[in-house]
Amino acid sequence: MPFPDDDFFVEPKAIGKPLQMRVLDPLHQPEWDQLVALHRDAVCFHSSAWAKVLYQSYGHRPFYLHFSRGGRLVALIPLMEVRSPFTGCRGVCLPFSDMCEPLIFEPEALGFIRERLLHLAQQRRWTHLEIRGGKSFQPTAGTATKFWAHTLTLRREPEQLLARFGSSVRRAIRKAEHNGVSATVAHSRKSVGDFYQLHVRTRRRHGLPPQPASFFLNVYEHIIKPGHGFTVLAQRGCRRIAGAIFFHFGKNGLYKYGASDNRFQEFRANNLVMWRGIQFLARQGVEGLHLGRTDYENDGLRRFKLSWGTEEEALNYFRVDPSGREYAVRRDSAFHKRIFCRLPLAFNRLAGSMIYPHLD
Repeated sequence: MPFPDDDFFVEPKAIGKPLQMRVLDPLHQPEWDQLVALHRDAVCFHSSAWAKVLYQSYGHRPFYLHFSRGGRLVALIPLMEVRSPFTGCRGVCLPFSDMCEPLIFEPEALGFIRERLLHLAQQRRWTHLEIRGGKSFQPTAGTATKFWAHTLTLRREPEQLLARFGSSVRRAIRKAEHNGVSATVAHSRKSVGDFYQLHVRTRRRHGLPPQPASFFLNVYEHIIKPGHGFTVLAQRGCRRIAGAIFFHFGKNGLYKYGASDNRFQEFRANNLVMWRGIQFLARQGVEGLHLGRTDYENDGLRRFKLSWGTEEEALNYFRVDPSGREYAVRRDSAFHKRIFCRLPLAFNRLAGSMIYPHLD
């Protein structure tokens, strides 16, 4: 079913200028990034680079909404349509994104924006619309799935940042260095491939299939190669033992993926990888680093992220069906983890390439 991208969805308004909605295509309209950069909460997930990664990896169709009034920007909401014969058809803001808060410039327009989102869901016949980050669209009590989000302020000198870390973090960094671990920032395609080898093993250890290799190649092409991300790889001797991928957009950085060889956990290479990424981002003028989503019940990971001197806030996911009924996002049980952690690496990779196009 086609969806028009002209400005004819107009809020009736007796006084003042009407509110207009357009659908932009971030794959071909470069002005999207220029607009997104105007909002202080914009992260790489809001950018056209991430849209290209998702579209080329999984074929999800973008519906990026631009609301304005009399030439003045009111809101930007990136959405993608996930359509699958197995998991149905829905709109998500955004798939495979830890948080993607709608970017609101005029909060008083939220009522009309919500109305247009529901209209779009009805027209596209989505089973639901999912919002990841509910500061603007406050969900009804009891209808949100709660996570933790942690942000590290980087507007300090490296010595001041280090002093704010917990003693366990500082000890781990010193231990890694004392044991001959080095960590290097890289922007090459090879570094992404080296990270992927660690990632495949880490995902199996966690009972999850890895994303297909083509996904990480798209991350390289659209995010790392143009300068919106980088890898950090830790090495001891000639062996890669840990790594991470960071994104950044404007003044906001994001720790997106981490992986390690569990056989070398005693050397605390992950801590050194994180510290090198923090140092690099701070030198680039990035002011805040998001450490991603943490499950509400995962106290261990929560304490680890807090030990880096981060600020913590609740992160709400919620769904709304086309009628306007809100309900919580239900996550999968642990059953599948017991399967994937036992599969050989080759089968795990095959499972990932088959499954991820149907997920969000």
